[in-house]
Formats: sequence, structure tokens, C-alpha cells
Amino acid sequence: MAEKFPVFWTERSLKNAEDIISYLQVEFTSKEIDRFFELLKNFESTISHFPLLYPSSQKYPNLKRAVLSKELSLYYEVSDRDIVVIAMQDNRQSQPK
Repeated sequence: MAEKFPVFWTERSLKNAEDIISYLQVEFTSKEIDRFFELLKNFESTISHFPLLYPSSQKYPNLKRAVLSKELSLYYEVSDRDIVVIAMQDNRQSQPK
């Protein structure tokens, strides 16, 4: 089995997640919040094994853009030793801050 890369989350990405959860709490049900967490868990598991799976961002080539659903995109960097999730975006809302 290939080396498993550790995944780290920046403060920005965690703040984005909090904002998305707040939005989901107001606009949707707990089912969508559970789905959001499941998407994140599956994403982390997948990229830890296959860090180059997703394409580079058109705007920022050093970032990978993972579209996890039509509602959710994540941006991350890959180094020789780890993966850093930079930001996430609910595609129903404006760009991440």
C-alpha cells in the first residue's frame, strides 16, 4: 500500500467549515449537515491515499480543487510529506473569504 499522507486543515478552512455549517443550520436540515461531514470524512480518507487525484485550480495552479458535490468544493496543497486544506466553499454561496 502506498504511503498515507497526513491531512492538515488551516484556520481559514476550519472557519469556512463553520460558516457552511451555520448556513446549513439556517437553510436546511440536519440531514444536510450530516452529509457535509460525511463528504469531508470521505475526502480526507481519499486524498490521504491519492493526493494528486484532483486537478489543479485554473486560477491557482499550485492548488488542487476537489469538487466533492455540486454544493461543495475544497482547495488544497500537496507537499512531499503532507496535504494542507487551504479553503472550502459552498458553491451555493459566494467565494470563500
